[in-house]
Amino acid sequence: MAAQEGPDRERVLDWVERVATFVSAEWGLAPISGRVLGWLMVCDPPAQTASDIAGAIGASRASLTTNMHLLTTIRLVRKFRKPGERNVYYRIEDDAWSKVIRQKLAVFAAFDEVAADGLRLGWADEARTARIRSARSSIAALTKVLDQAPD
Repeated sequence: MAAQEGPDRERVLDWVERVATFVSAEWGLAPISGRVLGWLMVCDPPAQTASDIAGAIGASRASLTTNMHLLTTIRLVRKFRKPGERNVYYRIEDDAWSKVIRQKLAVFAAFDEVAADGLRLGWADEARTARIRSARSSIAALTKVLDQAPD
């Protein structure tokens, strides 16, 4: 039997837990959603059944079902069946991270409109609008970088 290539399972699961902590803290999702995303980023094969995922990350089927529904609804994870099989499989979308970045950028773009309204309030002192202008220039710089990035 050939030796397994790559990190051992414990190190992988530690990393999956780091993903869960990040997703929970930064995006407000349940840690199990982060565990699912982390697992689907590194698992082999890349398409897994709910049972496969639950077993790998130590989740109950009930909590997994709820979180899989959320992740498929926001289109980070794709749900599908293989021809001739009854099992439902899940796979992280190839463009999942692009979608996350675009969603975040849309939030910044929406705030840019709010900031622009703040500048139109009729301030007599430009120094008082410096923080608003700084926010707008930061958003513009981020937008420019992302616009120049390959798809």
